[in-house]
Amino acid sequence: MRTLLPCLLVLCLLSGREARADVPPEVQLSLQHLKGAERERAQKALGPLDELPRYRVQLEVDPDAREAKGRVQVEVLARDKPITELYLRVTPNAQGGKRVVVSDARLGKQPIILEQPEPTLYRYRLEEPVPPGAAAVLDVAVRAVAPKGEPPSRMLLGGLGGGASQGGDHGAFSATPDFLSLVGVVPQVPPLDDKGQPWAGPQGIGDLALYAPAHVLASITVPSGWAVHATGAPMGEVPERDGRVRFAFAAGAVRDFPILVSRGYAVSTATVNGVTVESHYAARNKDVGERVLKYATAALTEFERRLGPLPYTHFRVVEAPLSGGAGGMEFPGLITVATSLYRGVADPTELLGGMGNLQGMKELLDALGQQGAGPGPFAQLGVMLERTLEFTVAHEVAHQYFAGLVGSDPVNMPVVDESLAQYAALLYIEWKHGKAAAEKLRKELLVSPYHMYRLSGGEDGRADRPTGDFDNETQYGALVYAKAPMLHHASRKLVGDAAFLQGMRNYVDAYRFKWTCRECFTRELAKASPSHAKQLERLRVRWWNEARGDDDLGLPNLGAVMGTLGGGGGMSVDDLEALDPAVKAMLEEVLPGLLGQ
Repeated sequence: MRTLLPCLLVLCLLSGREARADVPPEVQLSLQHLKGAERERAQKALGPLDELPRYRVQLEVDPDAREAKGRVQVEVLARDKPITELYLRVTPNAQGGKRVVVSDARLGKQPIILEQPEPTLYRYRLEEPVPPGAAAVLDVAVRAVAPKGEPPSRMLLGGLGGGASQGGDHGAFSATPDFLSLVGVVPQVPPLDDKGQPWAGPQGIGDLALYAPAHVLASITVPSGWAVHATGAPMGEVPERDGRVRFAFAAGAVRDFPILVSRGYAVSTATVNGVTVESHYAARNKDVGERVLKYATAALTEFERRLGPLPYTHFRVVEAPLSGGAGGMEFPGLITVATSLYRGVADPTELLGGMGNLQGMKELLDALGQQGAGPGPFAQLGVMLERTLEFTVAHEVAHQYFAGLVGSDPVNMPVVDESLAQYAALLYIEWKHGKAAAEKLRKELLVSPYHMYRLSGGEDGRADRPTGDFDNETQYGALVYAKAPMLHHASRKLVGDAAFLQGMRNYVDAYRFKWTCRECFTRELAKASPSHAKQLERLRVRWWNEARGDDDLGLPNLGAVMGTLGGGGGMSVDDLEALDPAVKAMLEEVLPGLLGQ
């Protein structure tokens, strides 16, 4: 595969720096994405950084055709044992087996034929194992066609966590007229279990995949007027003779490499402790995009102070037309936040416009706690959505630690990283706005969604299970996003704030760049508070493995749930029954089965 970056660019980047003779130039480029102080910590956790897997990505994107094509080269070093099989995961094929096609494979310079045992998985069984100390270099052609994306979600509860009832990838691989989300277009090597088998691929619910830390050099060419957003340090924008523009990125020790392409976007930037934070947003959403930057920098500041430094030099927040009620998505060094939230906080009527009679929605909002007093219904909804926007940004920033830095299996044990990201976001609200604000959001975003799920007919159950074991995303959201984080709230009450925060920091320090386990966080809390070790484990089993939600969170109360949503004191069943039939139908759309209880 030809060099992705012009030799002149490489020489310019390396000039003026002391280049280590034993570290390949490509690795030196990737390491620019790591803070200087973090390279030593990464090497301590991962071993020599020039031995990590390397990806060289060269893609051309045609937004009109919704197409990306090019080549990807993967270099994997045999470290402790010979390599006998090579795997590549392409997550978009979970939603359609031909979305990403891998072809023209070569091992070194030798053409090979890849097997495809699953729609998302390619495999090659080597005729001769690669011995320890040697590298396997797999080079493949990639052609991907993204499906047309759905309109941004207008669901009232979109963004509160967990998504809607349907499965899918929430628009992670999709195209709209001004935005292409190409998450998963780069084939990546999945982690292997203790039997040498690849971790499970996406199940249609929850996150898609996570990989071992690797270096990436990427060159993505787009038409003039379009921009590329990806993980990594920007290596420049180079105009091509045909009018297109080539964007280059270098990423170091990252667990994934998302690619997003936009048109008509603006950017605002800030700096936090050596991290350049960028907020990319549709130009029409400038005011909200700048507030998102403020929330992201505030969250990163708080997390770095208490959890340790983010290892990367660049962090991006990108507005994306997510679907299915998703509020955001996380990747190492980059997160997305749903367009519906940007538009909703700017104008709540736009968010509700797709839900039917607007006057009826005003009646519903009045009934949900305002009842003619205090701020108007849309002003109250706007306040709620602003809180949700800040919480969502904090949740996705927290994912930079869980599981971007502290790796965990998002398919087989999603409860590990999601519960910590959710509770860390709640802690951020407490640190930034006080305990009263955090308690209000705990009720709104953790307790009430669980109660709403129960009131609409959903059954409590085990939270700690693979994503494929959940019936739908509503159940997944109620148990993983709402109930499971309450383990950390209960643990904190047990051991106290000081021990809890010390355990959190110790957990991040112990597992930086590594893989964690189901019990690992509880073990770190136990080290910080040894006298509570057995009680902490009992709490973990109770909240994650048993169906004790009603006992611990209280029986669901319809009036209390409605009052929480409306910001008021609640409403009775008689109040609900008195609503206009059209309004009741809208409420039934938002909370299926609720009025039938």
